[in-house]
Amino acid sequence: MTQVWYNGAFLDAQDARLSIADRGFTLADGIFETILGIGEKPVWFPQHLHRLRDGASQLGLHVAFDDQALEAAVVGLLRKNGFVRSAVRITLTRGPAAKRGLWVDDQSSPTLLMTCAPSALVTEPQRLIIARSTRRNEYSPLSRIKSLNYGDNILARREALSRGATDALMLNGHGYVVCATVGNLFVRINGEWVTPPVSDGILPGIARAKIIPCLRAQQTSLSEADMRSADAAFISNSLGSVDIVEIDGVKLPPYLAELPVEALYE
Repeated sequence: MTQVWYNGAFLDAQDARLSIADRGFTLADGIFETILGIGEKPVWFPQHLHRLRDGASQLGLHVAFDDQALEAAVVGLLRKNGFVRSAVRITLTRGPAAKRGLWVDDQSSPTLLMTCAPSALVTEPQRLIIARSTRRNEYSPLSRIKSLNYGDNILARREALSRGATDALMLNGHGYVVCATVGNLFVRINGEWVTPPVSDGILPGIARAKIIPCLRAQQTSLSEADMRSADAAFISNSLGSVDIVEIDGVKLPPYLAELPVEALYE
């Protein structure tokens, strides 16, 4: 039976109970982190914890456990579940609401849940389209934190699947290409690696921060024309990186095997 960690205790997943009034469920009022686990090691845990606390601060959420307790919980969860390669998700919500609506009760008790699932290394090259059904809002603080509100990303992914692709690239309000639905974008143009800047409305990914110095990537806004002239491209997130081999019908060669990116995840 898979184990979870719920507000300070390890439980069988089937025994964890969330309130129907939890604002994470009713309003997406919360944040999350997804962490790669290799055996009992949570990869890049300090960086994930820093981003979790930063996001919590921006939404006014209280994290009721110190860093040592959270790390012990993640390591304990990895040990109890025993997967070789795992995806650990930490979800923090404002907790059950005292009454309905957007009214915020500063005395509410937050919900903190950690789950663990096996995570196979994804290597299948991705065929992408540029989404037209929705855009990233570069002016919203939510674009830069791991908010539970993934509605725009879901719309873009649904569009991709309906158009025969595996994922979508998303534009921002100015028409720049900014990210995929669940990862940051790296593009090789004229032999140089480029990734969109945080100011364009991207999530500042943990993997992205590791890959930028590794590839000496420049942070530059990308137009649709830039994508058509790309030499190569890939998507990165905390669970891995994967080649992009097609964007709106334009073919690209796989390139990740020639880069030292995978070693960063060890």
